[in-house]
Amino acid sequence: MLVILLNCVTLGMFQPCEDLKCQSEWCVVLQAFDDCIFAFFAVEMVIKMIALGIFGSKCYLGDTWNRLDFFIVMAGMMEYSLDGHNASLSAIRTVRVLRPLRAINRVPSMRILVTLLLDTLPMLGNVLLLCFFVFFIFGIVGVQLWAGLLRNRCFMPDNVTALYNLSHMSPYYMNEEGEENPFICSANKENGMLRCNQVPHLKEGVECTLDASPPGHAYSGLDGTGNSSCVNWNQYYSECKPGELNPHKGAVNFDNIGYAWIAIFQVITLEGWVDIMYYVMDAHSFYNFIYFILLIIVSIC
Repeated sequence: MLVILLNCVTLGMFQPCEDLKCQSEWCVVLQAFDDCIFAFFAVEMVIKMIALGIFGSKCYLGDTWNRLDFFIVMAGMMEYSLDGHNASLSAIRTVRVLRPLRAINRVPSMRILVTLLLDTLPMLGNVLLLCFFVFFIFGIVGVQLWAGLLRNRCFMPDNVTALYNLSHMSPYYMNEEGEENPFICSANKENGMLRCNQVPHLKEGVECTLDASPPGHAYSGLDGTGNSSCVNWNQYYSECKPGELNPHKGAVNFDNIGYAWIAIFQVITLEGWVDIMYYVMDAHSFYNFIYFILLIIVSIC
């Protein structure tokens, strides 16, 4: 038990990012401790194999916890054998974190407790199945109601773009934060909270308020003819239709059941769920908040 506790301390004191090649005195000392601990575990395994035998129901490998010890020691041997052969050892070194589990085999009460916990896992199958069923229902509802809606953006009509030669402007309205906080509009057939006529005025030092005149007339340029105001080109982002991108680089949407589950998982973790709710309310309906409140209540229960 003392060796296991010492191993926990040394594992916690390693700082591989600060000394990649382990040349500092501190890293060398920790590595020496690690070598001694590994040697102790390896000698213990060999002694047990000699005393109990290797194969058989009552032999060394007949016990589950001894098989775990054997796996940890073998992984350590592989690490030492591959050291210096330009092989990536990061995956093998992660096995070191299993060493503290050897304490379970040394404390009978802890071993009984862990065994009981493992025995109850199959009983949780029905609970997990019920959770899967509930979230599957919520996912289907989300797909049926909101598939494709989070792609909605306010586009500028093609005739306006061609008439005023606005090809250099964004095809749809984006605020200063871009797609990090998209302006998701509601189509005419939906009852969402955000419409294209609510697009903010263009600002170029001052708030632009002028309308664009036909080409060849006054105020037909991008900046107008006066210094006190300018043409509010944002008012021509008037067509709400699906674009190519969903919020958060495409990660948040209800276009299919897979992405719906991702969004549902984010909601039940209570991490950024309000943003998802606002996106859906903007694009579809104010009353969609009921869906998210019910989802959170069910997940807590």
